[in-house]
Amino acid sequence: MRLRTRKLLDRSFSGLGFLSIGFMAASLLVILAPIFGRGMGAAVFQGTIEHRRLMMEKFHRGDRDMIEAELDQVRAARAPVYDMIAAFKEEPQRLSFGDRIQRRKSMREVEDLVVELLGPLPGKKRPILIRDQYGETRWDQAKVKLGRLLYIEEYDYSDRAQMGRKILVPREQKFRGTSLQPLFAYVEENMEQMFLPRTTFYWRFLFDRSLDAHFFGGIGPEVLGTLYLTIMAMIFAIPMGIIAAIYLVEYAGDSSGIQLLRTCISSLAGVPSIVFGLFGLAFFLNTLSISESKSVLAGSLTLALLVLPTVIRASEEAIRAVPHTYREAALSLGAGKWWTVVTVILPAALPGILTSIVISMGRAAGETAPIIFTAAVSVGQPLKFWETISQPTPALSWNIYNLATEHEAVDEIRHIQYGMVLTLVLLVLLLNITAIVLRARISKKLRG
Repeated sequence: MRLRTRKLLDRSFSGLGFLSIGFMAASLLVILAPIFGRGMGAAVFQGTIEHRRLMMEKFHRGDRDMIEAELDQVRAARAPVYDMIAAFKEEPQRLSFGDRIQRRKSMREVEDLVVELLGPLPGKKRPILIRDQYGETRWDQAKVKLGRLLYIEEYDYSDRAQMGRKILVPREQKFRGTSLQPLFAYVEENMEQMFLPRTTFYWRFLFDRSLDAHFFGGIGPEVLGTLYLTIMAMIFAIPMGIIAAIYLVEYAGDSSGIQLLRTCISSLAGVPSIVFGLFGLAFFLNTLSISESKSVLAGSLTLALLVLPTVIRASEEAIRAVPHTYREAALSLGAGKWWTVVTVILPAALPGILTSIVISMGRAAGETAPIIFTAAVSVGQPLKFWETISQPTPALSWNIYNLATEHEAVDEIRHIQYGMVLTLVLLVLLLNITAIVLRARISKKLRG
């Protein structure tokens, strides 16, 4: 091959390599940018007086005197809205029976939207559900609810060549000439006085418990549950994986039975995670009965089995990569086989073993299917460590799926969903960075 051709091929491969790296970086940016942008909205947002009141009443935080002063100001701004609603109800209506029914229905819609926006009407009994006790706690959602109050979504089917076109019709048209007509313009003009939005840094989002099925509060139990499951899974998987790798490399030999065992281990690494979840339910809960129902212990054991093949194979390759001269030198000095493995082989292979632990730790933290049947619940309190033996726990991966697919108010809690996703990504990165730094320090000591 000519020198020019070789140089051209080398440059082509280098260019393809840089192009691949750039493509991967752009893909990560496209995926992670919305996660970071919208995830930060769970902790940094424009909070209304309703949020500050909720924090004071449910978590006992904030300056009570200042919040009470703001509440007085807000009540004064909202009073005309309630007065207009009351005046309209008492207003005589000279309409036909059908029109009166329709007017009452429209009025109930307006009243329900005002209650969603501002909270319960004065003089009404306080609702039981927390979500019904407060108005909108976030300024962005308050503006969305304002749009629903001001306009009615209808569809125009006049153009038969196209499907219905959505149009917004001002709701005040239904109340022309009544005492309720000024309400819509008043609410639009005085929104800020009725909510007093303020930039809020809710850093306790990572530690607070959730309130009313994640309508309010934080994700503390989910973060703690994910840490419990990940750390306990690695506590079970690491010793078993390393011991199995030592046996396969140093003691087992290359018989057909051992080859079959290696094949089985490699096959387990490709088994779908849902299969491990069903196995954990059948074996750990139904057969061994390690707990009466779901528990962190059962979930951790299931996750340990899931990541065990990865730990074994990566540790096996790391041990096999240790130069054979290390073994010969230790044995020539009189060290036994096991002592050589413990004091010479394992320290030399430790960086590679830590690599397998890093990969396995990230996978254990992000898995959903294995813990559905064995450990995860949608809502729960933070567990004490000794409660993990018998109690289930919320976990970030499961709750992300649950809130995004099964929650009754999916669109209203998008900030919670993205906040959970961002927290899970950062948690996995933190665990990986910790393991990488530890591996680098160990490698430096071995070289030095």
